[in-house]
Amino acid sequence: MSNDEILLDVEERMEKTIEGLKSSLGGIRTGRANPGLVDSLRVEVYGSSVPIKQLASVGAPDPNQIVIRAYDPGTLKAIEKAIQASTLGLNPQLDGQVIRLNIPALSSDVRRSMVGRVHELAEEAKVALRNIRRDGNKRAEQAEKAKEISEDDCDGAKNEIQELTKKFEGKVTDMAKAREKEVLDN
Repeated sequence: MSNDEILLDVEERMEKTIEGLKSSLGGIRTGRANPGLVDSLRVEVYGSSVPIKQLASVGAPDPNQIVIRAYDPGTLKAIEKAIQASTLGLNPQLDGQVIRLNIPALSSDVRRSMVGRVHELAEEAKVALRNIRRDGNKRAEQAEKAKEISEDDCDGAKNEIQELTKKFEGKVTDMAKAREKEVLDN
């Protein structure tokens, strides 16, 4: 395995970690309606658990409301049931054609708990990045032992992996700060 292959693998895995964090942060309430709040919901229909995106279009026509339009009106009751069973704490209002979710303003206690959750998610992402760094370093050392790369190449790979780690940890910090600001300001 060459240096480039090791570095490419490490960078791809770190990008996936960032994407995972982005989707997790999207599910955190900010006090403003965001279709991402319901993206992770799964609905029991047709005998299986299906992501809500496959059953309905989700939009936020104004800052205090999410509107869910089912592609098949027969699934509205199942979607409503999934929302009620979720941990979102939102009360769906079904009017025959669409489901409306009114997003209440967040209290300061709820905002603080949301900020805490942002910090937890950011720390989990940083731990994942460090684990990827460890794996990449280990692979570089194994490649050196197997005489696939030189000692200098191994050291260079470790340095580049460390630089990637710093870069991606910076991205995590920036994303967390931005989301924290959204939670506290709205």
